[in-house]
Amino acid sequence: MADKTVDFTTTNGLESKTPFLIGVAGGTASGKSTVCQRIVEKLGQQHKEQTERRVVCISQDSFYRELTPSERLRAERGQFNFDHPDAFDDKKLLATLNGILQGKKVEVPEYNYITNSISNRTHTIYPADVVLIEGILVFYFPEVRERFHMKLFVDTDSDTRLARRVPRDIMERGRDLEQVLNQYMNFVKPAFEEFCLPTKKFADVIIPRGADNIVAIDLIVQHISEFLKRNVREHNFMGVDYPGFCPSVPGSPQRGKIGRPH
Repeated sequence: MADKTVDFTTTNGLESKTPFLIGVAGGTASGKSTVCQRIVEKLGQQHKEQTERRVVCISQDSFYRELTPSERLRAERGQFNFDHPDAFDDKKLLATLNGILQGKKVEVPEYNYITNSISNRTHTIYPADVVLIEGILVFYFPEVRERFHMKLFVDTDSDTRLARRVPRDIMERGRDLEQVLNQYMNFVKPAFEEFCLPTKKFADVIIPRGADNIVAIDLIVQHISEFLKRNVREHNFMGVDYPGFCPSVPGSPQRGKIGRPH
């Protein structure tokens, strides 16, 4: 698995590597966010404060664009295509990724699935060593795709994805069954085949069965762990106080937690 070169930047007067960006693509309800969650858990980051995390996740859903009044009415009737590239603000996503790569603290919007709108609240992403960006079209936009050092595609069969999406949209997003099924057949499925699935060819790693594929996730975690270890060694070489860590990877003789410098 070949990595892109990770450049050096200057943050707080110290030379350090830019974050390792990982794109995680796949169809709706394929398990993208669950894969990211498993990676964070296996690296011992899930219970850490946001300011202390060395591995963080961002959803592309936070970068839906604001709808016009007429589009909002269509969305309320389930007649707006949220799986089309035009539904996203790719320029804002790109600017956010550039800020992350420069080691800056960035503000990510919170998306409200019930009102189909961007919330006034934002989520602060602090500088981290590894940043996972998950979404159905994170590989679609060339400038965004080029920012990733590693690209993962979560490949889950369409029946499983539909079976997951229906209860999720009904229970968590206030939709009714007829609306969910109509939206899936008219927009979600065609958009997946036209826009999402073709980006699978850009992936460095394809993960069949999503989060159920423990072997694939463990291999990815091991790869990330090696990157973090190299980062620790280089920080120590430069005289930076950087706590050691032992990622929780099955088969590894060492287990523990990952720390961030204060």
